[in-house]
Amino acid sequence: MNRYPLWKYAILAIALVVGLLYTAPNFYGEAPAVQVSSGKATIKVDAALAQRVQQALEQAGLAPDFVQFEGSSVKARFADTDAQLEAKDAITRALNPDASDPGYIVALNLVSRSPAWMSSIHALPMYLGLDLRGGVHFLMQVDMKSALTKKAEAISGDMRTLLRDKNIRHLGITREGNAVEVRLRDEEALTAARNLLVDSVADMSWTPSQEGSDFRLRGVLKPEAAFKVQEQALKQNITTLHNRVNELGTSEPVIQQQGLDRVVVQLPGVQDTARAKDIIGRTATLELRMVNESAEAQAAVSGAGPVPFGSERFLERSGQPIIVYRQVVLTGDNLNDAQPGFDGQTQEPTVNLTVDARGARIIRDVTRENVGKRMAILLFEKGRGEVITAPVIRSELGARFQISGRMTTAEATDTALLLRAGSLAAPMEIIEERTIGPSLGADNIEKGFRSVMYGAIAIAVFMCAYYRLFGVFSTLALSFNLLLLVAMLSMLQATLTLPGIAAIALTLGMAIDANVLINERVREELRRGLPPQQAIHLGYEHAWGTILDSNVTSLIAGVALLVFGSGPVRGFAVVHCLGILTSMFSAVMFSRGLVNLWYGGRKRLKTVSIGQVWRPEGGVAPAGER
Repeated sequence: MNRYPLWKYAILAIALVVGLLYTAPNFYGEAPAVQVSSGKATIKVDAALAQRVQQALEQAGLAPDFVQFEGSSVKARFADTDAQLEAKDAITRALNPDASDPGYIVALNLVSRSPAWMSSIHALPMYLGLDLRGGVHFLMQVDMKSALTKKAEAISGDMRTLLRDKNIRHLGITREGNAVEVRLRDEEALTAARNLLVDSVADMSWTPSQEGSDFRLRGVLKPEAAFKVQEQALKQNITTLHNRVNELGTSEPVIQQQGLDRVVVQLPGVQDTARAKDIIGRTATLELRMVNESAEAQAAVSGAGPVPFGSERFLERSGQPIIVYRQVVLTGDNLNDAQPGFDGQTQEPTVNLTVDARGARIIRDVTRENVGKRMAILLFEKGRGEVITAPVIRSELGARFQISGRMTTAEATDTALLLRAGSLAAPMEIIEERTIGPSLGADNIEKGFRSVMYGAIAIAVFMCAYYRLFGVFSTLALSFNLLLLVAMLSMLQATLTLPGIAAIALTLGMAIDANVLINERVREELRRGLPPQQAIHLGYEHAWGTILDSNVTSLIAGVALLVFGSGPVRGFAVVHCLGILTSMFSAVMFSRGLVNLWYGGRKRLKTVSIGQVWRPEGGVAPAGER
């Protein structure tokens, strides 16, 4: 009746081992490390960089604990800060021979001291939020009005080109906010313009009107089109910010959307607010220039001659030098969109570009005269430029064209991202700024964990005193629940904050409720005079329905906080929801496993240690009282 099959104990044993394994890294502390990340938009960090870092350290006579590629950076861990500083200098010399034009950012950092074999199975500690680690917090508001205005301006330019190409004469095109209006001479021109624009500019809702002899066609951005513009602007700004904060060397920056027009930027460990503002607010520009393929340019590429007058020397993503003219054909202001795709004929990966009406005219004229020649696309930031790609012009291009040639799908996606994320899609303003010192974070950690520890000890003392041996089982189940919760947060690489610690404390209180229900149910069955084995069995069976109902209702509230909340509320909700799931497993399955292991093998069990079983006055003493 009260015996578990072997496979259930196997599940509990596996859960215990996994819990211990993934919780352990949180207790090793942090060690000094060096983090290497990309310093240029055109340089991509991959596993090959880890080998270069390892070689540089070996040549310098330094022995790191490990060198590993993780995410978008390479990290090398050392035993002390002296080795860390020496390693930073050695890696900088090896990776950035030209100090004035560094290709990689080499920054000091801290990583877990857990053994390398733990890191290899992704057993890593939880990240600490700003309130626990210290750092800077920015709440930035995106100027969506500017994004919509930019879209309306692009549409008005496209309208001029469309009407001119179809030979539809008009009296002028004006823009007022997000609305565009064109004035026409007569009703015939109005009808022709409306038919053309409805088909060609589907993002606008067109409404004709007449005032005397003046015919007007007014277009307003459709709600779904306006929402898409705002969504793309926000995503582009977030991507751009991600590319920029790498320079700060922070291990886990948090850059996430909050609401419809706000972005939260949290940089743990960063205390220099002015530098963070400078990097976040930096502007980058995109330029299209023709490649100089003259004999003098070829000599300059090979190093046999100087760079021709009116040209400049840059490096392609492959590291090969390229000579381009100083004259700018087109800038990023004319680029509306860049998306990865596939060629309709060859099915090879491509990057599909869309430019505005002015850009289309320039592209059409330039490409018509330079078929067979190369055009370079450059990204300038901090006064330095890098060549993203330099494709050959195959034919005359227009408002929409594509870049192709020996690209993988990943490379096409990266190139499109670089073209879109060169600059912010819409201006952003910092509306909230907070700086939290590391000493305050350490104090928060100490107080938070003390509160959890003292709460757990108080619960354990009460349960053991009130329920005796069953209270011990409940306390062990509570410890198992805490172990699983911390392990799951570590596996998910969640960021622990003060609200998260509060959620852990609340989870402990809620988890013990299930054991209280079970113990009281067992007592109730004993009070009815049932044998102890049957009382234990029925106690768990009858308590399960109540435990499930109460936890499901709590889980619904937690999911609502997770879906509709943000920031600290969302962090609280994540820990709360995970805690409910682990408590249902530990309070029922683990505690019953312990009870079955202790009492299940006794055939003639007469008493159980569950504390005082209260009974009605004058009633028969229950079998389980001790």
